[in-house]
Amino acid sequence: MTKQASFSELEYASKKKQTRRDRFLAEIEAVTPWSELERTVAPFYPSSGGRGRPPIGLSRMMRMYVAQQCFGLSDEGIEDALYDSQAIRRFVGIDLAREAAPDATTLLKFRRLLETHQLTESIFNAINTHLAEKGLLLREGTIVDATLVAAPPSTKNRDGKRDAEMHQAKKGNQWHFGMKAHIGVDARSGLVHTVIGTAANVSDVTQAQALLHGGETDAFGDAGYQGVERREENLELPVTWHVAMRPSKRKALKGTPLGELVERIEHAKASIRAKVEHPFHVVKNLFRHRKTRYRGLAKNTAQLFSLFGFANLVLARRWLLDADTQGAS
Repeated sequence: MTKQASFSELEYASKKKQTRRDRFLAEIEAVTPWSELERTVAPFYPSSGGRGRPPIGLSRMMRMYVAQQCFGLSDEGIEDALYDSQAIRRFVGIDLAREAAPDATTLLKFRRLLETHQLTESIFNAINTHLAEKGLLLREGTIVDATLVAAPPSTKNRDGKRDAEMHQAKKGNQWHFGMKAHIGVDARSGLVHTVIGTAANVSDVTQAQALLHGGETDAFGDAGYQGVERREENLELPVTWHVAMRPSKRKALKGTPLGELVERIEHAKASIRAKVEHPFHVVKNLFRHRKTRYRGLAKNTAQLFSLFGFANLVLARRWLLDADTQGAS
């Protein structure tokens, strides 16, 4: 039996202007493979809420979790957003005229369930399987890169210490405290197929081999990956590495015939590597994930799998929506 819409829902549905949040959530709703994600989590999701209480529906919790990640909100923040935003309530499936929104503690337990059973990686893989079935992950080449994610340096916490699993790293002339998100990106589609989280002081080149899926013939990286092809773990790989030349060497060749040729080659490599910046842009700017939210590498790496999985959906949404429209016509 279909629920009758409340007055507030009807009023919201009849409004003329659709906000950017409305459009974004509508697109995420349309392109997310909900059934696959729910099947991934369902075997681990409790059938009762304890003390005879029925649990919040898995579909609703999954949507609440997706909204939290896409808007960069804390557990308390997404609970407040459910009361403040009709758009987010509609996305999650909450009608306050009939029921209360799930609280922050309920979402905390759901996140811990995902972390305990490594389900965020399973969610990431389920999304990529869905995209591969749509023909978007071609796996011909891989671009590797890493970005720093800052961690709170304050010691004003229960332990009176900074996060012991985070470390400092120097970028340019500035020191950064936190972790690194290393990703392997499909060179054709620009979608992320591999994610690794490490402390900030771990060198990019040491993670290069682990960022390959094994089926590519070409790999691309910036100057931080110089010497990658000579590392022991890469000697037997049938992969041709295309790594940017160090700026100091390019500068020394400037104005010479060889330098002009080198500039054209480097420009071509850079145009391919540019795709790796797109998922970083989505995660850091759109999802507002500029600082670690939790303590320890395991919890923060678990979140990275979710963030880059949902970032893939955001990056692919135009193609997916167009494909669905053409299929329906």
